[in-house]
Formats: sequence, structure tokens, C-alpha cells
Amino acid sequence: MTALPGFSLAARLAAGETVYTGWCTLPAPVVVETIAREGFPAVTIDQQHGLWDTAATVTGIAAIRMAGAAPVVRIPLGAFDTASRALDMGAEGIVAPMINTVADAKAFVNAAKFPPIGERSWGPTRAMTLAGVPDMKQYLREANAATVTLAMIETRTAMANIDAIAGTPGIDVLFVGPSDLSIGLSDGAELDPHSPTVEAALEKIVAACKKAGKVAGLYCANAERATACAKRGFRFLAVGSDLGFLRAGAAAQVRTLKGA
Repeated sequence: MTALPGFSLAARLAAGETVYTGWCTLPAPVVVETIAREGFPAVTIDQQHGLWDTAATVTGIAAIRMAGAAPVVRIPLGAFDTASRALDMGAEGIVAPMINTVADAKAFVNAAKFPPIGERSWGPTRAMTLAGVPDMKQYLREANAATVTLAMIETRTAMANIDAIAGTPGIDVLFVGPSDLSIGLSDGAELDPHSPTVEAALEKIVAACKKAGKVAGLYCANAERATACAKRGFRFLAVGSDLGFLRAGAAAQVRTLKGA
């Protein structure tokens, strides 16, 4: 368990906790802060499919921390150089899409972890300020254990390499993107994150994580799916999204108005 002040995500996972994260695509710091204040222990900023640019991400990370949650950032596809930037901004976890091979996993680790595990460049001034860590040597000593790398498993190729990816030093979590995985495993024939093929793949991913001593993670559309998958061994679970929360709230009010 990490001793670095101001960092909670890695410690929760190391303690065996199940961590739920909100998921945000809208580049509005007030949105991520609001979701964090509702009790999510982590909130994820989505730079891959969301609308977050660098300036919004800097402010969003601070807003999440201010609200008492752990900030996580999903970086764009293949943009491993942005992993260290997000960590320098104060992110506690980095989600990297489409990690298909050991080479992908190593490239991700190289950007996100300091030597001897990786080759992360030094520059965490903002991260240290937000976390209240004035000692540079302490940050360097503890950062690898205090930050979390989440490799997304989304393709047939990734499934073929699942044990090797899970065994890559410096990869902390295998995080499943079930929609892309369903597309990949069906060779583009279907989009069904709950298909029998995906369900079978989820079991293989949990087994690979257990074998390698890593955490299994999964994106879930709702709380019911998340709690069910937690019972199957997944311990880092995304629940819905900011747009989904907004749509559901608006739709509920409109239904009430129409029924009045």
C-alpha cells in the first residue's frame, strides 16, 4: 500500500477494495466535481471519446481532487506521451485504449512509470502541489506504487495475448471495453457488450488477472451491471457516464410532466 499523501486509488485497490468510477466525456470541471461529490471514489476524464482538451483536463483533475475523489484519465488511442502529462497534472490513474500486445503494454508502462520499471520523464510539479507532497524525492520514490496503469482489453488480438499482457511488469489493471471487444470478437458483425462471447472473454480476463496478481476492470452501463460484475471478480468498475446521467434525469422529468 502506498504511503504517498493525497493518493487513494492505488491504496484502495491494493487493500482489495472494489472501486467504482464515474465516467465523464463533457469537458466541464463542475460536472466531474459534482459526480465526485455524489460519492464516487474515483472519476474518469475521457480524452479518447470525450471532449476534454489539455486545459480542461488540468482544471478537471483539480476539481475531482477538491471533491475528495481520485482523478483518472483515459488518454487518446496510442498517445502514450500524454500519460506522463496527465500524471504530471495530478491524475492517479491512466487508462490506455487498445493495448493489444506486450509491446503496447511496455510502451504504456514506459510513459507512465519511472525507472527502473519505465521511462517516465520528471515534471510532476502540479501533481505534487495538488496532493500536498513537497518532497520531490518522496514523490519519485513512491510514485510508481501510488499511480495506476489501466490497460484496455478490447480486441481479438488482446485476448490472444491476455496472459502476457497481464504479466507485463508495471501494468496494474486490465480494463475491459466491452463494446469494442464485442465488435472485435465478432469480426465486426455485432455490437453487444453482453453477448455470450464477451461473457466468456470476461471470465478469461478475470482468470488472467488472478494468475498475474493484477486487478480486473470493466466499463459498465449502469450500477446493476457493475455490482453483478463485482461479484465475478472485477474490482475497478466504471458506472455509466455524465451524458447518461443527464439524459436519465431529463427523461425522468419529461415522463413525469407528460403524465401530469
